[in-house]
Amino acid sequence: MSEPSGPPSDVARRPVGAAETASANRLWWDGEAADYHAEHGAFLGDTDFVWGPERLREADAGLLGELAGADVLEVGAGSGQCSRWVRGRGGRVVATDLSAGMLRTGRRVDAGLAPGARVPFVQCDGRALPFADASFDVVFTAYGVVPFVADPDLVLREAARVLRPGGRFVFSTTHPLRWALPDDPGEGGLTVTMSYFDRTPYVEQDEAGRVVYVEHHRTLGDRVREITAAGLVLVDLVEPEWPEGHEQTWGGWSPLRGRLVPGTAVFVCRRPDAPSGRAGGGGSIRS
Repeated sequence: MSEPSGPPSDVARRPVGAAETASANRLWWDGEAADYHAEHGAFLGDTDFVWGPERLREADAGLLGELAGADVLEVGAGSGQCSRWVRGRGGRVVATDLSAGMLRTGRRVDAGLAPGARVPFVQCDGRALPFADASFDVVFTAYGVVPFVADPDLVLREAARVLRPGGRFVFSTTHPLRWALPDDPGEGGLTVTMSYFDRTPYVEQDEAGRVVYVEHHRTLGDRVREITAAGLVLVDLVEPEWPEGHEQTWGGWSPLRGRLVPGTAVFVCRRPDAPSGRAGGGGSIRS
């Protein structure tokens, strides 16, 4: 296996398939893991649970429901900070990620914590989870997996498959509106320059033209249809507002932009108690 290619020499918008996306992003996060933790670890916390750059904490939002005694799966866990928080609330949690580099970073963090704070890690693809049907009460991912695969419908179907009836799947991702705006935290990031309806992936390439990083876009309507097709019910759509006193910029996320347009979307879903063909739909949407 080759080493990560380093900083990209070219940024493009062009089609990229599922296999190439998975390979590129796995290598990217393998090489980026330690630096990512060094840069963002203090913000995320080793035992905290933050849904996105707006610093919405699960301790305040309560989107996962009751965790004490629950079997919980985190997909795209990175270094496992959210899973550790869940364990601290009494959940029996498993943290998974495609990137071996991220899992190594997570284990290094674990080594410095008390045994009761550590979590089990499993390397796997979120599109093909190595767990039996109906194994978990809660499945979640905070900015993991969903925007980094060409076929997020498989991620949602797998989450639904491993959920028990009545269980919850909650995922946060870049708000689809952000796709139409430049990735600029300043005033330049407030002008629409791309079509919201253009699903062409964002691609970074090295000097040889090899893909080293990919993000895929879906509209809000696409996400709702993916949720429904997976047999899940959308219970809530949370669009975190930028809080007063939070002045930290993270890439294109910033106080300026965050107070004007949403940067994150958190989808709260439930697996129906009844078979999907007889389950009722609907739910609230709030910001």
